[in-house]
Amino acid sequence: MTPVRVSIPSFRSENNSMERGFTVFKIDVLMNGRQHSVEKRYSEFHALHKMLKKSIKPPEIPSKHVRNWVPKVLEQRRQGLELYLQTIIMENEVLPKIFLDFLNIRHFPLVPKTESLISLFINLFSKLSHQPVMLFLRDPYLLPSARDTFSNVVIEGVVHGVFYPDLQPR
Repeated sequence: MTPVRVSIPSFRSENNSMERGFTVFKIDVLMNGRQHSVEKRYSEFHALHKMLKKSIKPPEIPSKHVRNWVPKVLEQRRQGLELYLQTIIMENEVLPKIFLDFLNIRHFPLVPKTESLISLFINLFSKLSHQPVMLFLRDPYLLPSARDTFSNVVIEGVVHGVFYPDLQPR
């Protein structure tokens, strides 16, 4: 499973009185179960391509020049740009920071895209030193407070499950 998935489901044409019309591509990004969308013009893809060439060998990008702006041609460009992004993800163990920025993904230095979240946490916690965070005058899990009228079923279940796995529940 790849933690970063991208697709370009749609595009739209923009007309502006100040400049020639242009096309905006909607990019859906799915990472760690969270999805967001970003919109980019072809010129932004082209700028990304130029920047990526400094650090990796990116795949071919669809042609910058389009003869006509009919929907069929724009659909081919959409498919080509989608394949371009997906190929970058599949061919690179570590995704470049500029690529993550392009997709508005928060990045962590030198974390390979295939590294699982569990191993990331194991690496983080292994670097922490063990220091007491709080002190209890009594064991809060085993000695319920005299003010508690209801027992804590969750804590009681965990304690019984860990220390008395063969004991049947009440």
